[in-house]
Amino acid sequence: MPRERLRPVDLAREHGLSTQAIRNYEEAGILPPAARTPHGYRTYTPVHREALRAFLTLIPGHGHQTATSIMREVNGGAVEEALRLVDESHAQLLDDRRTLQAVERALRDLTAEERPGVPAPVERPGPGGVTFIGPLARRLGIRPATLRKWERAGLVNPRRDPQTGYRVYTAADVRDARLAHQLRRGGYLLEQIAPLLAQVRSAGGIAPLEATLRDWQTRLTARGRAMLTGAAGLDAYLSHPGGPAAVAED
Repeated sequence: MPRERLRPVDLAREHGLSTQAIRNYEEAGILPPAARTPHGYRTYTPVHREALRAFLTLIPGHGHQTATSIMREVNGGAVEEALRLVDESHAQLLDDRRTLQAVERALRDLTAEERPGVPAPVERPGPGGVTFIGPLARRLGIRPATLRKWERAGLVNPRRDPQTGYRVYTAADVRDARLAHQLRRGGYLLEQIAPLLAQVRSAGGIAPLEATLRDWQTRLTARGRAMLTGAAGLDAYLSHPGGPAAVAED
């Protein structure tokens, strides 16, 4: 029984794409090579349909670039390499979850500082309860230039020593730098972080940061579920008769 033959428009319509997008996906290696008619027209099969579905389900969880790399590896016969890329995305998600937990711990520390009668966490300050740009940068694992950039953006506001002109960071400055560092790792831009920290320092308290963390958690949850959907789509493609797994066995 001959295999079902599909035109580019047949694949495109199912997902609201253009026929040019289908051709581009094939050229990029996202879809396996199409057969050609004697007149040079592309013909696709249900295997191509499954490959397209797999790619589109991978994008929300892994991003367009990684999803493209995964499909290229699969279609090139390097399934193990494709699975390694999937594992790397999951590892990044886990790292992001741990970063969120670190930010939440920092928020709890901040809450303790603002609560009357509760001792503030120890920040390991230098002599006189302050620290300088080099030690603080090393503590955060960033460059001093990054702290200077954050200062220009309003994320931290160290005072200057009147005699040496050196930047002097108090415990509150260290707290702001730590929160900024964690939020940057969470993917937030400087212009998004600055007003949050400004409100934390003002009478607005910590409510804006709590809302940000809730949004961050929501995005991580959505990404995790999208990865599950992407895994199912990729498995369906790998398991499809005539798909990459079947070709590898021939």
